[in-house]
Amino acid sequence: MDQAVQADDLVFECSDGIGRITFNRPQARNAFTFAMYERLAAICEQANDDRSIKVLVLRGAGDKAFASGTDINQFREFKTPQDSIDYENRIDRVLTTLEQCRVPTIAAINGFCTGGGAGIAAACDLRIGTSSTRIGFPIARTLGNCLSMSNVSRLTALIGAARVKDLIFTARLVDAAEAAGIGLLGEVVDDLAALDKRADEVARLVASHAPLTLNATKQAVARLQRRLTRDEGEDLILMCYTSQDFREGLDAFLSKRAPQWRGE
Repeated sequence: MDQAVQADDLVFECSDGIGRITFNRPQARNAFTFAMYERLAAICEQANDDRSIKVLVLRGAGDKAFASGTDINQFREFKTPQDSIDYENRIDRVLTTLEQCRVPTIAAINGFCTGGGAGIAAACDLRIGTSSTRIGFPIARTLGNCLSMSNVSRLTALIGAARVKDLIFTARLVDAAEAAGIGLLGEVVDDLAALDKRADEVARLVASHAPLTLNATKQAVARLQRRLTRDEGEDLILMCYTSQDFREGLDAFLSKRAPQWRGE
């Protein structure tokens, strides 16, 4: 059962047509609870209905991270294979809602942007980073889980199949310069202060432009990208999430030790 989202875990403010979403768990590198995912989706749906909202800017509180993915403690409640399917379906639904949001979305990325946080960034229309930005999906050395079919599809459309495999296989975090070179970032500024300033400038510029043109462009790009259905990737999700390796990865992560993979 979902916990109630803490009022300050995900903060939403709107002024002058710019909606600002702040992931506000700096003590946990802005790791997402399930309730925070749902709140993010609800804000995107609000933007779909509220024509006064012209653009959304997403950022992480503090100076360490944009978002470090799903809070690992959320996985401790998994009891059945269906829990893993339900989890990935939730992430697919939330990120699709973000991706298909009527208004342009801008990810202002400082520090670590990993796992589900990197998935959120990839679902945004524009991404601006700083010299401290580090982006990646280190799941092959942490939990031993996998990305959903929709996330693999979205990421492949963004940076290409070879680079997706490189990121996953090496489990490395790319720095800002490399991220800009492969398309994970559209722009890089010096520091957090410059990031806030630049994200606001871009948001105001985009908010001043014709909303139907922006919406049509978002929809046109989405139509070019074929997406497999969720059930076409369920066997892969079950293979990873129901494995002994996933339990080992979870225990190792929480115990702060290196996992011992067995491929089982």
